[in-house]
Amino acid sequence: MKTRHRSKLVHEGQYVAEVDVELIVTDDEWSPYLSLEEASKLDDVREALRRGDLKKASRYGRIYTLTPLAV
Repeated sequence: MKTRHRSKLVHEGQYVAEVDVELIVTDDEWSPYLSLEEASKLDDVREALRRGDLKKASRYGRIYTLTPLAV
């Protein structure tokens, strides 16, 4: 079993979090996949963004705000 690091984007409302996660790479058809801890981390970030708790969300990664350029 190998692992590799990737960035995942979590979008919620006007915010996007860029979170570094570790993917598990195996020889089966489900590969690559997240561990339970990594999936929970993404869920925690999404919930923090939904509540507007940017301080908690920023513990896991970089936070961006989305600004519309055209209407």
